[in-house]
Amino acid sequence: MREISASKITQVVRQLCIDANCFLPGDMQSRIEECRASERWPQAQEILDRIIENYTIARERVQPICQDTGVACVFLTIGQDVHIDGDIAEAVNEGVRQGYRDGYLRKSVVGDPLNRVNTGDNTPAMIYYELVPGDKLEITVAPKGFGSENMSQTKMLRPSDGLQGVKDFILKVVEDAGPNPCPPIVVGVGVGGTFDKAAYLAKKALMRSVEQRNPDPFYAKLEEELLQEINALGIGPQGFGGKTTALAVNIEYLPTHIAGLPVAVNLNCHVTRHKSEVL
Repeated sequence: MREISASKITQVVRQLCIDANCFLPGDMQSRIEECRASERWPQAQEILDRIIENYTIARERVQPICQDTGVACVFLTIGQDVHIDGDIAEAVNEGVRQGYRDGYLRKSVVGDPLNRVNTGDNTPAMIYYELVPGDKLEITVAPKGFGSENMSQTKMLRPSDGLQGVKDFILKVVEDAGPNPCPPIVVGVGVGGTFDKAAYLAKKALMRSVEQRNPDPFYAKLEEELLQEINALGIGPQGFGGKTTALAVNIEYLPTHIAGLPVAVNLNCHVTRHKSEVL
């Protein structure tokens, strides 16, 4: 049994909150730059140039890439041979509290969804737990802005809707969203499981590199097909037209009930932020 102190978790989460908000992942930067090189629409070129300029300045000055520094979504992959010395949820929330304070990040969380009073420190974090074999703890912090989150949808399709029904729904979500999620976007898709599991899968899919396809050849092919069809919509960067509406489509799936076909689509803007550390 390996022991990890709650204070160490707080320290790591604090730094991940700052780093995730200020440094766009390398795979995202590379994909945006590839799209800029192949984009032919002048307005789309201009928008992509400004996006590149923005994340370059953010990196150099260690400042937030976007003014919406999001809800702190924290994914914890916990080895079964790990013992946490202390309260893990409180350790994560304290890390978020410190990171958003010390990084001068906008506090966007309200304590009650109807009374709308800001908590003042961006807590509580949205925490996702996964138990795995081993003695490691992996922490991923993914700040999620709500311009894109608000455009996400879940639908309980019928098994008879089949593959075409799934594709039609995903395309409709992107088309309905239009310029609102600040394209170019990353499209996270969850298929199967239950109502709530599909949504979790869609958000988890956004953590995968845009350069990495699903290991299942069927879903890898579907990701590529959907990416082509989404970019053919012509929404383009920030909705000004062009062939760069999405940077990637990432699909995750689970087994489901014989009577169901749950599908969730979680959109993320071109600032698809996430950073991990393994303890």
